[in-house]
Amino acid sequence: MMTTRKVLVFGRFERFWHWAQMVLIVLLMFTGFGLHGFHSLLSFELAVTLHTLAAFALLILWAFSVFWLFTTETWRHFLPTGHGLWNVLRFYTYGIFKGERHPYRKAFWRKHNPLQALAYLMLKIVLFPLIWITGIAYMVYFLWRDFAFSSEILQAIALIHTGAAYAILAFAFIHVYLLTTGHSFVEHVKPMINGFDKVELTPEEIAYLEQDQPAMIR
Repeated sequence: MMTTRKVLVFGRFERFWHWAQMVLIVLLMFTGFGLHGFHSLLSFELAVTLHTLAAFALLILWAFSVFWLFTTETWRHFLPTGHGLWNVLRFYTYGIFKGERHPYRKAFWRKHNPLQALAYLMLKIVLFPLIWITGIAYMVYFLWRDFAFSSEILQAIALIHTGAAYAILAFAFIHVYLLTTGHSFVEHVKPMINGFDKVELTPEEIAYLEQDQPAMIR
């Protein structure tokens, strides 16, 4: 029989990573829009400097996060699965507007539902690498500008970089929107502040946590 308890599912580093990443991405978007002429709140030179510094800071953060994911084996939470994916998709496209209950229940061994896991995985292995590969290629243009068709390649790189940035922006908007569905916004955000979230546990998992990891369960 499963019992719902509050469990520490987001550790200190994971919470720091989440909020630091959010601040850096917002700064990158803000400066990026300035570079593209959407606003004139910053000079072009300052926008370039801040954009570059935020990009390097984010690269360092990603390097630490990848190391953390594999040393703690937390990467397993991001493995997508087809089991229950259709039910979650149906819920977000139809059931949520009918007031239906979310079909996924967070488990101790899997804190992301199938759709979340798939979205986060695509973000980490497709969009993020695309952003930093094209960004670095753009910054070191002076190293390969004398090659044939370098200007055309640079335009393509800039286009891909901007497209990936808009895709990440879309993901951020959807992420924030989903925080307003179901429970209150505060209830959705609180786990990423104190680390605790409601999780369905087996009697064995409860016994293990209460005995060996009492600080992780409430």
